[in-house]
Amino acid sequence: MSNVSGTPNWLKSQSVVLGVFLSVFAFFTFFWSYTNPPYLYWDENYHIASAQKYLNGTFFMEPHPPLAKMLIAAGEAIFDANPGADDEFIGTDYAKELSGGFSFQGYRFFPVLLGWLIAPLMYLIFLMMTKRPLWAFFLSFLYVFDNAIVTHSRAAMLDSIMLFFCVALIAMYFLILHYKESRNGFPLCSLLFGIAFGCAMATKALALIMILLVPVIILQLRNKAMLKKSNVENFSVFQHFNISTFDVHRISQFFILSLCGFLITYVGIWHLHFTMGTTIVDSLPDNGYYQASEEYKGLLAAGQINTKLMLEENISFLRHYSTGVPTLNLCKPDENGSPFYFWPFGGRSINYRWETPDGSYYQYITLQANPAVWGIALLGLILAFALLLGSFVIPGSKLTYKNELLIWCGMWTAYMIAVSQIDRVMYLYHYFIPLIFSFIIVGYVLLELQQIGSLTLNDHKKKWLILLLGFLIFAGFQFYRPLTYYEPIDDASFKKRMMLPVWDLRCVNCERESKIALPLGGSNS
Repeated sequence: MSNVSGTPNWLKSQSVVLGVFLSVFAFFTFFWSYTNPPYLYWDENYHIASAQKYLNGTFFMEPHPPLAKMLIAAGEAIFDANPGADDEFIGTDYAKELSGGFSFQGYRFFPVLLGWLIAPLMYLIFLMMTKRPLWAFFLSFLYVFDNAIVTHSRAAMLDSIMLFFCVALIAMYFLILHYKESRNGFPLCSLLFGIAFGCAMATKALALIMILLVPVIILQLRNKAMLKKSNVENFSVFQHFNISTFDVHRISQFFILSLCGFLITYVGIWHLHFTMGTTIVDSLPDNGYYQASEEYKGLLAAGQINTKLMLEENISFLRHYSTGVPTLNLCKPDENGSPFYFWPFGGRSINYRWETPDGSYYQYITLQANPAVWGIALLGLILAFALLLGSFVIPGSKLTYKNELLIWCGMWTAYMIAVSQIDRVMYLYHYFIPLIFSFIIVGYVLLELQQIGSLTLNDHKKKWLILLLGFLIFAGFQFYRPLTYYEPIDDASFKKRMMLPVWDLRCVNCERESKIALPLGGSNS
C-alpha cells in the first residue's frame, strides 16, 4: 500500500487531486439545490415530526434508534430556517400540512452532508484496495452517480446517515489492517471502528450486519511469524484457524478499544435522547406515553433518568412497532415494497412524489436505480461467485484475491439471508448496504480477472475497461436524472425509461403492465 519511498499511495499528489475532483462531482450530485423539491415526501413526514420533538423537548418513542433524527433536528437548530415554526408537529407522529414558506434547509442538511461525504470514503476504500488512483476514481462513480442512492440521500431520511457509518466501518476495516503494526495508528483505528459501529447501530438496526467485520478482522490479525511462514497473498484467513497463531496483544487491543468505543457511543446517544425529551403531549399515542411502564412514567414525572430501564423499554417498543408493519402484498394497488430477490435487479422503483404544474408535463421524485450501476454490481456478484466456485472445483485453480472475495461475498450473502427472514414489508433502499458490498466485490473482480474468453486483460486494457464503465455509469445517471431532481418530463420521455418489468416503473398516465403481479380489482394503479 506504499510506494518505494514509503509514502502511502493515497497521499500522493495524483490521488489527492482525483479525490478532490470526485468530492466536487459528489457535491453537485448530492448537495446542490438539496431543498428541491420544497415538499414533504416518503418518510420525511415522520422524521421531521420527530426532529421537532427534539427541538421542543417532547417525549416520544419511535420505530428506529435516535441518532439520525437527532441529527435532522440538529440541522434545523443550526440553520434556524423556520423561526417560530419548529413546533408545528410536536402533537403528531406524522407531519402533513406545511406552513407557508417552510424551509427544508436545516432538516435535510445532515442526511445530505453525510450522503455526500460517503463519496471520499468510497474513494479511499477503492484506493486502498486497488492502489491505483484512476481506478479508485472511476470505481467511485458506482456510488456518486447512482440515481437511487442520490434521490434517497437528498431528503430528511435515515438511510444516508446509516450508510455513512457503515462505509466508515469498511474504511476502518482496511485502515486497521494497514496500520496493524503501527503503535498509534492501530489503536486509534480500533477505537474509531467501535465509535462508527455505535453510531451505525444508533441509526438503524440493519447496520447490525457490520458486526461480521469483527471476526474477519480478528482472523486477519495474525502475528508476523505466522505471516512470514505463509504466502501473504495466498494464505486463507479461513484455513488453519488456531488461536496460538494469533497476536493476542493486538487482538485484545482491538477488541477492548472497539468495544469501549461502541458502548460509550451507543449508550451515550440513547442517554442524550432520554435527557432531551421529557415533556408529555397528550395528543400523542397512549396520551403521550407510548406504552411506557408505570415506572417509566414515574421517572418522567420526577425528571429522572434510568438509562438501563429506558433503553430496554425503547428497544421493546421498536420490536412492538415492527410487529404491526404489514407484510408485502404485490397485488395491492398502492404497494411500494418489494421482495429481497428483486433488489439486485433494481426492483421495485418507488414514486415518492409527482405533480403537474401546468398540465402539459410532470415532475417526479422517484427511487429509481441507475441501470448501469446496478447492472455492473450484479455482474460483479455473478463473476465473483463463479470465480470462487471455479477455485474450489477446478484442480490447480488459484485466485490472488480469494480471501477478499470470500469475505465480501460472504457479507453480501449473510445480509440477504438475514433480510429474507423478515416478515414485514421491505423496500428497495434496504438493499443499499449489500449494494455497497457489491461495489467492493466489483473492484476485486476487476483486480482478479486476467482473461475474458480469448481477450487477455492486462492493466492497460483494464484501465480502458474501467473508463468505459465510468462513461456508462455517468450516461445512465444523466438519462434518469429527471426522476432524481424533479425535472420536467413528458409521458413519452418517461416511457423510454421503463426498461425492466421488475422495476414496475410507470408514469402517472401509464397503465400498469407488470408480468409479476397486478392489483386486485383492476390493472391501473
